[in-house]
Amino acid sequence: MRLCKFFFVGCLSLVSLASHAETLNGLYQVLEPVSSQAPEERAQATQRALETLIIRLTGDAKAAQGPGLAAIRKDPQQIISQYGYDAGPPESLQVDFDPVSTDRALREAGLALWGSNRPVILGWWLNDSTEGSSLVGDGQASAEPLRRAAQHRGLPLRLPLGDLDEQIVASAPNLESPDATPLRAASERYGADALLAVHAREESGQWQAKWRLWLGDKSEQGTAQGADATALADAVLLAVTERLAPRFAVKPGVSGEQLLEVQDMNLERYAALGRLLEPFGGRPLRVDGSRIVYRVNGSADQLRTQLSLAKLQEVPADEVAPVPAQQPAMDGTPPVLAEPQPQLRFRW
Repeated sequence: MRLCKFFFVGCLSLVSLASHAETLNGLYQVLEPVSSQAPEERAQATQRALETLIIRLTGDAKAAQGPGLAAIRKDPQQIISQYGYDAGPPESLQVDFDPVSTDRALREAGLALWGSNRPVILGWWLNDSTEGSSLVGDGQASAEPLRRAAQHRGLPLRLPLGDLDEQIVASAPNLESPDATPLRAASERYGADALLAVHAREESGQWQAKWRLWLGDKSEQGTAQGADATALADAVLLAVTERLAPRFAVKPGVSGEQLLEVQDMNLERYAALGRLLEPFGGRPLRVDGSRIVYRVNGSADQLRTQLSLAKLQEVPADEVAPVPAQQPAMDGTPPVLAEPQPQLRFRW
């Protein structure tokens, strides 16, 4: 079937997707706190904004200092579209980077890039301070540092309502446990892709935290510290960015090209799939009924992780029908070569 006909297949119904991944609109806009609007302060904040953006897009805290970005560090203006000041609080320099020139510069430096379609994280955050123990719930004042840190680090973060049942579930033992079963059960209604459990403590005027992250069947853990609750939130979410980015970031010219088949397609799923495959340079090649084949650049593991955000299931190898061998025609003419077969197959 020709690709253009895919949009007119009336028998394919539009259904609600199970995907929860979110496309971040402000990924290339960075806010960095400033103490004044003096030129020297602005120059320093611009350098910090550049570093923040590079970490957002690569997940690599050392990438900004690489030799491939020396020219950008010397003159960040070449990838900045505009800047201004945000009254806050806190007062900040707002730097808007140009996505096209930024991505080009990072790719020319050989860096892997994480696209704007990112997993939604549900954060279970318990604060233990001199004022007592409390779960940070959506709408509470204590949620604001977490929201700012999530925006700063380029992560879609949601918070639970923090009702009585959730406060019981979000106990310190549950948040520090490697078993996410209690949190998964309480998280179902929020429709997130990943769970983040954080137990934060204030001791002698300093904050420290233990955190765990679950995405699919994989988990990460670590510790963080900060001078105050705001610094701690940023440190935790920076660590989460550094752990997640390698699963999704695509390095130019390294992973190789392959074919991906996705089954049970319809119009709404076509749009969602296009967003998911954008970081991999996905290009639709052919459509056969409700099946579509894409040419993509990326490793199999990265594609599996990305497609899991939309709850796609990989088709087992034993369910793939073998391609019949091509036999020469009776008149001796060579057989028509079969179309290249996908290396990966998924279905909704």
